[in-house]
Amino acid sequence: MHLRFSRKKIILSCLLVFLFSWGCGEPKGGDSAPAFSLQEITGETVSLDQYKGRIVLLDFWATWCPPCRKSIPELVALQDKYKEQGLVVLGISMDDPSKVSDSDLAAFKKHFKINYKILKASTDVLKDYFGTGNISIPTMFFINREGKIVDKHVGFMPGAVEASLKKMLS
Repeated sequence: MHLRFSRKKIILSCLLVFLFSWGCGEPKGGDSAPAFSLQEITGETVSLDQYKGRIVLLDFWATWCPPCRKSIPELVALQDKYKEQGLVVLGISMDDPSKVSDSDLAAFKKHFKINYKILKASTDVLKDYFGTGNISIPTMFFINREGKIVDKHVGFMPGAVEASLKKMLS
């Protein structure tokens, strides 16, 4: 069977995903970003509070997710390009810990030359950021220097992350 999708149907589908990408009970743009403390793959505990006064990009992702993998080189480049302006990228792995160990994540980080911290998701953080809505990955939350969520991207579109960052930096 051959399925045909018109350009209008594709655009409408993308618009609906955008309009309904904020789930029930999750923080909205302008809300304070929910605080968290998560374990990094090195064993270090990392909290959102450590980055007060900085711009934080939270990337919810997984090693098995093709769009997540495609977004990594851009995030690495952005971390390098904007770190002096206060950008901190934090990758929050959604991988199942029973299938993907810390050493697996460390090898993945090395292979992809990831220059930012990889944290392991918890059910509390997922509930705080996604509410009772569906979780799609990659999903990126943009947190400004005042600790407010100012943007959210669901999926990966080359250049979109940098466009949001430039708005925050201007």
